[in-house]
Amino acid sequence: MGDVPRIARARRLAVGHPCADVPMTIVVTGAAGSVGRRVCELLACSHSGEVLGLDLRPPESVPPGLEFKSLDLLTADLGPVFAGTDTLVHLVSALSADGAANTDGRIDLAIARRVLDAATVAGVGHVVLVSTAMVYGAWPDNPVPITEDAPVRPVPELDFAMQKTQLERLGLDWRTDHPDGVLTVLRPAVTVAEDHPGGLARILHSATTIVSEEGDPPAQFLQADDLATAIETVLTQRVDGVLNVAPDGWIPAEELAALAGPKPRLRVPGWLARRLAAVRYRLGLAPTPPGIVPYTTYPWVVSNDRLRGLGWRAGNTNEEAYVAAHAAGPLDMLTARRRQTLALGAMAAVAVGLAGAVAFGVVRLRRTR
Repeated sequence: MGDVPRIARARRLAVGHPCADVPMTIVVTGAAGSVGRRVCELLACSHSGEVLGLDLRPPESVPPGLEFKSLDLLTADLGPVFAGTDTLVHLVSALSADGAANTDGRIDLAIARRVLDAATVAGVGHVVLVSTAMVYGAWPDNPVPITEDAPVRPVPELDFAMQKTQLERLGLDWRTDHPDGVLTVLRPAVTVAEDHPGGLARILHSATTIVSEEGDPPAQFLQADDLATAIETVLTQRVDGVLNVAPDGWIPAEELAALAGPKPRLRVPGWLARRLAAVRYRLGLAPTPPGIVPYTTYPWVVSNDRLRGLGWRAGNTNEEAYVAAHAAGPLDMLTARRRQTLALGAMAAVAVGLAGAVAFGVVRLRRTR
């Protein structure tokens, strides 16, 4: 489990004052996850009201002030669990960003519906949903940065972004049916934790082995502690609406390449990048699901002005979040010339391997016809 003093310090950096005393009963789903653990620690530290964490598996430890229940949100009777709840923070997700099967997406939405139905019966007045900045899509005409007023245009081939879009719609339906209720939708940038880049960051990192020559976008990385403080901020101020969550600014493409260190990068036309990504994914060579290539080609960095207007500040920059999450590898100990030689050799190997994989795939398809 995370370090409570470290989380509390991140909160003071984010909102500029010590722990607030706001009595309310808060339910946090996905309490054992990377972000959920941090949110529960923070709320248990900062609020005198009850904090209940829910998850299928228990956390490594339960901090003072937190009650935890292990249950399956897809099958459990949620009525007694949600009774008397004022606020819901929904973090649990069965869908991973690596292109998990569609059944996982259906499970994710089924859980969200059950949780929102239980919130309705319990009379919950404030619901917080965590979506993703990927719902804006990655398109050549995206503004830099994207504000919350921009339309939602996820890349249709990326299930993760599409399912998060549907999650937001479920939230909006709940808000329509509860005109006196408060709905907060957070759209965080790529979220990472210390020494743990997370699934989405790993996928994007893998996808940049083969990149489209059509573009080289900037990137944003959000430390999980800072997402936790953003959630605490919107809870305390009962914010109704959509807010992006990201540190100030972004990392330019050339700086991100320098931070990532030496790695093979093969630049090809956009259509070929998409086809190669699909082949790598189908053959199990890389976790690059359909639809990920545009997110490594076109910009989708977001503005945090609306959240900053509430007093929130990220305790970590984009660069700090990225470096802390990505441990240095053995290549970082080599000289620049040696790294360049190895990177060029690896790039050639990747090109040869991909050509062989494509040929193998073509032959296999012909045999199955």
